Amino acid sequence: MSVLSRIAAAASVLGALSGPALAEADPERGEALYRPCAACHMIGEGAIHRIGPHLNGIMDRGIGMVEGYRFSEIFEEAAAAGEVWTEMALDGFIANPGGYLPGTAMVFRGIRGADDRADLIAFLIQEGGSSEAPAAAGEDTGPSPEVAAILEFEGDVAYGQFLSSECTACHIGQGGDDIPSIRGLTPTVFIAGMVAYRSGERQHQVMNTLAARLGDEEIAALAAYFLSENH
Repeated sequence: MSVLSRIAAAASVLGALSGPALAEADPERGEALYRPCAACHMIGEGAIHRIGPHLNGIMDRGIGMVEGYRFSEIFEEAAAAGEVWTEMALDGFIANPGGYLPGTAMVFRGIRGADDRADLIAFLIQEGGSSEAPAAAGEDTGPSPEVAAILEFEGDVAYGQFLSSECTACHIGQGGDDIPSIRGLTPTVFIAGMVAYRSGERQHQVMNTLAARLGDEEIAALAAYFLSENH
């Protein structure tokens, strides 16, 4: 099935969800809703790519098209098909990322409330501007040096499987209500997340403790194993 067919199918599934009403949306409330997103996505002056791409100029920007960030295959297909982040597209994706763009590496279950999505989109537009007038952004840097160093390892899938029991005790196959799935994550996304937990940049008591015990080779092995779980 082509990316256009998949997006159309997802749109029909999401048809029962009300679209955003930006004229009545509250970007200040949207800022509060954005806080969980900020763990992976920067926006506003000085924004750069982190685990996910920066969101400056997201409105009217081509899906999967921002310099300096490597997107997953489904986004590359959307870019090749000329898909654009419109208000409707953002609403559909935020409602159900994995349903709208199947195969996305983003571990986010979505926002069901139409008013919540409208407020969040209003904040994205206010803070990041449109693609024609984007907010000032820092230079795209790609993976941090620490992440890049771990990516140099050829991850041992078997060793990663051996190490994975602590991860899979919580991160079950397709994910749960509060804990996302990590099956099929691209190594860059997985490694960047573990590095952020290991350094304390991202705060979670269990994850900080677990990541602190892992060396670079072990993180690379886990990344290779969970990527293989997508096949």
